[in-house]
Formats: sequence, structure tokens, C-alpha cells
Amino acid sequence: MPAPAHLFPLIRNCEISRIGSTACYCHHKHLCCLSSHFAHSHFRYAPQKKFAALYRPKEHFNHFIHARDYASTPQRFYLTPAQVNSILKANEYSFKVPEFDGKNVSSVLGFDSNQLPANAPIEDRRSAATCLQTRGMLLGVFDGHAGCACAQAVSERLFYYIAVSLLPHETLLEIENAVENGRALLPILQWHKHPNDYFSKEASKLYFNSLRTYWQELIDLNSGETTDVREALINAFKRLDNDISLEAQVGDPNSFLNYLVLRVAFSGSTACVAHVDGVDLHIANTGDSRAMLGVQEEDGSWSAVNLSYDHNAQNENEVERVKMEHPKSEEKSLVKQDRLLGLLMPFRAFGDVKFKWSIELQKRVVESGPDQLNDNEYTKFIPPNYHTPPYLTAEPEVIHHKLRPQDKFLVLATDGLWETMHRQDVARIVGEYLTGVHHQQPIAVGGYKVTLGQMHGLLTERRARISSVFEDQNAATHLIRHAVGNNEFGTVDHERLSKMLSLPEELARMYRDDITIIVVQFNSHVIGAYQNEEL
Repeated sequence: MPAPAHLFPLIRNCEISRIGSTACYCHHKHLCCLSSHFAHSHFRYAPQKKFAALYRPKEHFNHFIHARDYASTPQRFYLTPAQVNSILKANEYSFKVPEFDGKNVSSVLGFDSNQLPANAPIEDRRSAATCLQTRGMLLGVFDGHAGCACAQAVSERLFYYIAVSLLPHETLLEIENAVENGRALLPILQWHKHPNDYFSKEASKLYFNSLRTYWQELIDLNSGETTDVREALINAFKRLDNDISLEAQVGDPNSFLNYLVLRVAFSGSTACVAHVDGVDLHIANTGDSRAMLGVQEEDGSWSAVNLSYDHNAQNENEVERVKMEHPKSEEKSLVKQDRLLGLLMPFRAFGDVKFKWSIELQKRVVESGPDQLNDNEYTKFIPPNYHTPPYLTAEPEVIHHKLRPQDKFLVLATDGLWETMHRQDVARIVGEYLTGVHHQQPIAVGGYKVTLGQMHGLLTERRARISSVFEDQNAATHLIRHAVGNNEFGTVDHERLSKMLSLPEELARMYRDDITIIVVQFNSHVIGAYQNEEL
């Protein structure tokens, strides 16, 4: 939803509504992901060597913040605190979990989520749902690249594949019999969605048919054994990615759907999903979004525990995995400039068939596809040194963690957050926000020469920050405020925050990425009771 235009002053001699437009989602305009060209993400995918310098991860915000003049205007206009809040809170969502859901006492108190766009339209997506036929909750963040189509499809479909993978054989049979006889289906998921988090009605029948084929195969393959959560997550991720690929190869007689499935397949998305059931927390991660656990130590301080690993060039194990899957002769060309084949930053992702299909299959699909696809340079472009596909997988890495009473919250976030904040700072900021208790650290000045007057100003800012911490009613919003507005001393600087939120859409992506965050708060009393039962 665009931020209300009447709230904003003029900036750069034009309406500030352009800033609001970056927050515009496509629940009223489903074709936002289906423009006539593939709008690739500047930092995910560098399609041509001559543009490589533009696609490297951004420098620190300071280059913009400390610049004396904005190139196209001699004047500076700042957003008021109310206007800043209007932008930051436009996409926030909160859900409180009932203590007893009819099956078991929940270990989740609730969650807060929010998004701040940099791309227009935003390429991130988020999802949250309660499993109705099994136990537990599903929560996930999805970071799209080369457009938003794949992230949109995965955010709609993946949880259904996971839920179906977890269902017992009897329930699968009951659902199939209901479909076969035209009866109402058992509800599988209860979604918890912001009004802007839309579902594609046009593709619902296609998506349902693919899902039904999957559960029919699960019925036929039934072994009678209880489904393992880890195995269910892996199977669901891989099967959805396979269906995305197959739907694009087969096509659809409906021209709109035919173009849609191709857009989904040729764009890509990472996924970081949490399944919480009692004290059992499973994280399934594909790509470079992250899951982090916030732990409260005995002295009240906060620490961060990683529950996922980035699948990129900074992960030596991941680089080694990619090399092991291809001939020795390709070793030097597999990873260049920290990118897969010199192009793609995440080493695992949904979609991205340009890194999975054979050259022959790519050419056949593009040539037989709609004109928008056949005329596009991106879709016709073949990655260099492309000899032994697939080079990319959607298979997730799954980590299981037994929750303890000191595990207070979980943060799921796309890399737009982690590029700007260290996990320890994230743990401290969220922990202090949720408890209202602030453990003051000595003010670090990082080598800067600070006068007594400046130090007094920093202390005054700190006091004001503590007194106003509850201006945010959403933990994810509070975290985004810090991610975008923190200065070199670790405090939120309103002038800086105003500048970053005032960037027009053509510049915003040069200074930060889309940010999507889900903060899940755990019920320590329930977790403690679970532990006592197991003793």
C-alpha cells in the first residue's frame, strides 16, 4: 500500500509520493511482476561483464549520508518523525498466538513482521501460517531476484507443500477422496497475512493441480512410517522447485498463465523457513537469508545463535559442494568474483532455470514462448562456461534446535538486514525492545575525536532513545528503524533515517536492499514445561 501522499513535503522539486511508491505492493495490480522486461536485481545478478562494477555489494551508507549536496538540488528536505513513522509502519503486521489452539499449548507467543522496499516493486516476500491438520507454525522470508515473480510464487505455495509432506497417510487419503467426490476440503493452513501480501487468484487452479499430483504420489509411496520433519522440509523445497520448472516447460494454453509460469521460472528466490512445534525448531534455508536465535544469558545480556548458513561464496563448505558436483576442468570458472559462474550471488535458489536447464531446453522454451520472452535479451543470455548444468539447487540446509527457556526469540530476515547489522546488535536491540530492559554499554566512538559537547549530545540521544523505545509497537519495525537509521555510534539518527527514506526509487537500491523481517517471540514457561515433561 503506498504511503499517503498528502503526508509528505516536496523533495527534489517533485512529489515525495515517488518514495511512497516504493512501498506499493501489487495486490491490486498483479501484473507488477509481469512487466515486459526482466528487471534484474542490481546486486544479485550481473548479466554482463561490463556492468560488473555496478553489481557489487554496496558500500556503507556514509558515502551518501556525508555528501554535502544531493546532485540535483541545492536544498535539503527532511521528513518529520511522523512522516518517517508512516513509511516505516506501512507494512507492519503482528499476530498473537492463542495459548491453547485446540491441539496443544503453543511455544510461540506471537510474531511481528515488516518490510521496507528498496526495489520498485519490492522483490522480497514473507509468509506465516498455522498448520491445522498437524501441529506447529510455519514462518518464512523470501528474497527474489530478476524480479518478484518467483518469490511471490514460492511465498504462496511452499507452505502447502510442507504441510502436505507432514500429513499422515490417512489424512492424505481423506483429502484426495474429498476432491474426487467434490466435497469440501479439510483446511490445511491458517494464513496470517498483511492485506498487501496477496495471493495470485489467476494461478490458483494451476498451483492446486500441481499440489494434488504431489500428494497423490505421497499416497502411492506411503511407507506407513511417521514423517520426519527434516525430510518433509527437504522434499517440499525440492518438489516445488521441480514443479516450477515443469510448469514452465509444459506451458499453459492461457496466455497470461503461460507468461506467468515462465516469469516465475526465469526469475529466482531464496527462502528461509522456520517450523516450530513445541520445543522442536527446524530451520530450512536455501540461499542467503538468515535465521538467528536471541538468547538471554543469566546476567540478563543478549547473545545471538546462528541457525542457518549463507549459501554463497563466503561459505567455504558451499563453494566446495559446488566444485564437487562438476568436473575438475570447470573448477576455475564455477565461482568468479564471488558469484556462481561470475553472475549469481546465492548458490542455492528456487527458479533461476538459466542455471539449471540445458542450453537446448532454454532455447526451445524461449523460442516457443510468448514474444515478450523471445524478444528479451536476459532470457536469451546463456551464462558463460555453461557446460554441465544444473549449477544451482533449491535443496535446503535444515538445522534442528531444541528450544530452551533462555531462547526468547527468533529473527528471520532477508540479507537486506544482515548487510547493515551484525547479529549480536540485532539480538541486543530486539531483546531490549521485548523486555524493556537496557544494558548500557560504554559509548564507542570508533576512533573519532569527540569533544565533551559531542559526548553530552550522544548521552542525551541515548536517554531519548530509551524513553521513546516504545514508539514502535512492532519489533520488526523497531529493528528496521535501527538498520536504516543507525549512525556510526550505534544510535538512531533521525536526519540519517530521513535521508535514507527520502531516496527516490532509482537511487534507493544503490544504498540498501529490500528488508524483510519476522521476529518470533517464544513462551519460556511453556518451553520449560515441555522440558520438565521430557525429564
